[in-house]
Amino acid sequence: MKIIVTGSKGQLGRSIQEISSQYPDFSFVFTDIEELDICDSVQVAKFLVDEKPFAVVNCAAYTAVDKAEKEKNLAEKINHEAVVNLVNGCKETGAKLIHISTDYLFDGNKSTPYHEKDIVRPQSVYGITKLEGETAILRAEIKSIIIRTSWLYSSFGNNYVKTMLRLGHERDQLGIVCDQVGTPTYAGDLAKVILDILRISVKENNQFVPGIYHYSNEGVASWYDFTKAIFEIHGGITCRVKPIDTASYPTPASRPAYSVLNKSKIKTTFALEIPYWRDSLKLCLSKLQEDANK
Repeated sequence: MKIIVTGSKGQLGRSIQEISSQYPDFSFVFTDIEELDICDSVQVAKFLVDEKPFAVVNCAAYTAVDKAEKEKNLAEKINHEAVVNLVNGCKETGAKLIHISTDYLFDGNKSTPYHEKDIVRPQSVYGITKLEGETAILRAEIKSIIIRTSWLYSSFGNNYVKTMLRLGHERDQLGIVCDQVGTPTYAGDLAKVILDILRISVKENNQFVPGIYHYSNEGVASWYDFTKAIFEIHGGITCRVKPIDTASYPTPASRPAYSVLNKSKIKTTFALEIPYWRDSLKLCLSKLQEDANK
């Protein structure tokens, strides 16, 4: 069973690569823009016809949330038009599609975890273009799974955890937003969920269950809580973390004040146990320390 993974140089793509050897039922084709430009419809169509994959896992996305406010066309191209290309390729070849989406589809006005059927009302260009990508998939007659996730981090690339560690060593004090609440998600956990879903779909007589699913680690945190935990678990950082409100830290893109995701559907459908966010953070920080000592 061949699996094509797009965006393989990103956090999630690299996390999938790291554990791919644990899934011997699959052969993986890891691609990034050098191997497959998903914005090129002709190239995508030819690539999928040549490779004839069982499934495509789309980890590619434009994720620079604030820059997207000025680079709307680029965000639209990657988060929407490229998804249309993948959809058309999957339709032509019969491949299944797993696509990664975001909590930024919600306006953040709820005070209880968001379900898959809750109304989407994105407040940023990033969120709008990701919704357009979702819509293109749902309108197509293909077998697809959309996984919305939140606050993704890993030991790879640039992300919030690495930025906070750097700033924590450089500064005496940091002001961190305390009134935006969600759940940090370790990319290693999400990678395992994606591959487990694919394995289940093969083992259970090809029972691929299409639909939208929410996935993040368990628990709830503000960015302030997350930062405090990073410093506490890492140790050796004396930087003081000061809670501030969103109004004190204006950004070009609006972010949901509350974006905790309800994960009942994905847990029930695929019999998953989801790790608590602090436990996964410990794993990530341990891995970063191991990598630093190599």
